[in-house]
Amino acid sequence: MAEISAALVKQLREMTGAGLMDCKRALTETNGDIEAAADWLRAKGILKAAKKADRVAADGLVGIASSGNSAALVEVNSETDFVARNDMFQKAVRSIADIALKNGGDVTKTQHAPSPDGDGTVGEMLLRLVAMVGENMTLRRAAALSVSDGVVASYVHNQAAEGMGKIGVLVALESSGDKSRVMDIGRKVAMHVAAAKPLATTTADLDPKVVEKEKAILTEQAKDSGKPANVIEKMVEGRLRKFYQESVLVEQAFVMDPDTTVGKFIEAAAKNLGAPVKLKAFVKFEVGEGIEKAASDFAAEVAAFTKS
Repeated sequence: MAEISAALVKQLREMTGAGLMDCKRALTETNGDIEAAADWLRAKGILKAAKKADRVAADGLVGIASSGNSAALVEVNSETDFVARNDMFQKAVRSIADIALKNGGDVTKTQHAPSPDGDGTVGEMLLRLVAMVGENMTLRRAAALSVSDGVVASYVHNQAAEGMGKIGVLVALESSGDKSRVMDIGRKVAMHVAAAKPLATTTADLDPKVVEKEKAILTEQAKDSGKPANVIEKMVEGRLRKFYQESVLVEQAFVMDPDTTVGKFIEAAAKNLGAPVKLKAFVKFEVGEGIEKAASDFAAEVAAFTKS
């Protein structure tokens, strides 16, 4: 077998625009023949996919898979909601969620896991789907939760199909109590998470950088009052408590009963259950959150299309 040098891989990348790993594999498959490697990339749909890789994919679906005391959450992006409603795309999301569950929510391991159709990896399966459908698609992120004794409840908002939608939430509860009743508690908390968007499970779980930033902002605001330093300190403490009540899951007012907090709801549910219930963790994915979407001028796009 011919040696596949870095220079040869670079040359194929510059020629085709495909990714480095794809170029290396193509050259390996074709024994270093660069022209044959380019044809191999084209046959696999990778060249067509590479041309779309720079396009923003901010739509798509969140998918959930669960088994026993574990569940996984994935976000697979597409460029439009039209593709997100496509059966092929939804089938891919479902299979990727299943694979993520087997890989403990590790997105890299999931990306490089064997494709469910038996041809290459999950990443390569997505590339073939890109070539077929004509939109950029990416496996953006994955996560998983598990408990030794208890449940991992889930909730999907704006459901497009079973186990997938625009917002997905997992909530892990540890409890020796009746699992169906614990699952009901977890689902209610998951619905709350989807609506209230907490930043952390408890105050201790908050990112210290987030707390420091908030404290600095509140301090500057309090200084504008012209009050003495000791009064300003108390003002900041009070406003920081309000920040915790708005941002920390167990401190938030429960959406189904605003007169109590999520923490108090779980305590009351545990008492009614007759067994302790511990909120271990939660994960929430919302499609496209944090992705900067390019402004689109539909009229200009139509005008450009008619001139082409």
